[in-house]
Amino acid sequence: MDAYGGLVWSIAKRMLGATPEAEDAVQEVFIEIWRKAARFDASKGSEVTFISTVARRRIIDRLRRLKRQPEIEPLPETLPSQQESSGESVASLADDAQQAQSALAQLSDNQQRVIQLAVLQGMTHTEVSESMGMPLGTVKTHVRRGLMRLREMLDPEA
Repeated sequence: MDAYGGLVWSIAKRMLGATPEAEDAVQEVFIEIWRKAARFDASKGSEVTFISTVARRRIIDRLRRLKRQPEIEPLPETLPSQQESSGESVASLADDAQQAQSALAQLSDNQQRVIQLAVLQGMTHTEVSESMGMPLGTVKTHVRRGLMRLREMLDPEA
């Protein structure tokens, strides 16, 4: 790594910029070189060519992966207070909550309980399964079917 670290870093920095992504890419490149060391053939090229080719390919793969990821916008540091909200938006939220509550009441008792534990209390499916004494597959089915039914009731066009 000492002999070729600068080479790989310069390729990563040029392609990715001086970011943590470039640092991660350099590490990935050297892991890949270690794994593919047996493929090196001096009759086909020098060590520098082999290493720079592996680096370039690995970094291009990383760039492609990064382009596929959706951009995530950070949440605001503070939420608007209720005084800033108009009376209409508060009334709209209350109406939406009432519709969701009545739609939830139309589900079976098991679906209601499973959705309340999973969605409202943030429990994992495994935790819900253990707390209700219900098989994990059944819990997953109740959550999925219950949420699908809620979506149909709350948004008939979906």
